[in-house]
Amino acid sequence: MNAPQRTIGQFQVSAIGLGAMPLSFKDPLPSDEQSDATVHAALDAGITLIDTADIYAPSWDTMGHNEQRVAHALKSWSGDRDSIVVATKGGITRSQGNVWGRNGSPEYLRQAVEKSLRNLQVDVIDLYYWHRPDRHRLYADCVQVFADLKAEGKIKEIGISNANVEEIEIALEVLGEGGLAAVQNEFSLRFNHTSLSELQFCSDHDIAFLPWSPLGGSGGAKEVGGKYPAVQRIAQARGVSPQQVVLAWQLSLSDRVIPIPGASRPESILDSAQAMTLELSADEIESLHL
Repeated sequence: MNAPQRTIGQFQVSAIGLGAMPLSFKDPLPSDEQSDATVHAALDAGITLIDTADIYAPSWDTMGHNEQRVAHALKSWSGDRDSIVVATKGGITRSQGNVWGRNGSPEYLRQAVEKSLRNLQVDVIDLYYWHRPDRHRLYADCVQVFADLKAEGKIKEIGISNANVEEIEIALEVLGEGGLAAVQNEFSLRFNHTSLSELQFCSDHDIAFLPWSPLGGSGGAKEVGGKYPAVQRIAQARGVSPQQVVLAWQLSLSDRVIPIPGASRPESILDSAQAMTLELSADEIESLHL
């Protein structure tokens, strides 16, 4: 399937990506077979962007689990691996006792990139995000580490995640115009006003904006129709799922927006993929501006 395309730096990718996190965080954990089937369903439906991270893992001592699952699924897929863009992230730590933290030191970030290269079984990472700011360090200094890694050929494109407008501006100052490919922030009907300024800034500066948890986070996807009557009305009138309506609404906000709904079952990502061709009317879009 040829899906509508959007731009992330040097890449043209499908307008919706696959968020792979549920393949490593669900309880019970999806089997390898189910994980492969979910990724393969996404790719066969025309999705060409997969989003993962080093911390997506069932426990603190299995970091890299999700990256490895993505690599396994891609290796067993019958299609053209070179047509798929894989994004991963680093900078959040997990230690014994499942203690979460952040580390933006050059040493840690370089180590994280090297581990992701091995987990993904690649020589260079397509898109690498700084996952979350380390408030003990200067933002510009941390971004410079990624600039250096790109210059060294370890990563092709640079992204930042969980960033505000000021931090995006700093990243642009360090990387130069066109040097920041993507910003990934939480954005959904439940959580949209907080990140709307970042979305608008990215649109104005030709930076891809990727909403994480676009359907409202864990458990939120199932409830989106009941929680938002306007979504349910549109879904019923169109004969589509409420989830498709929400994703289509996000796509309508800017041609720089690329939602990455998570999925642990083929059925879920196949439903989400259909939102790429669902065009809402101006009145429908207006009714969703809560």
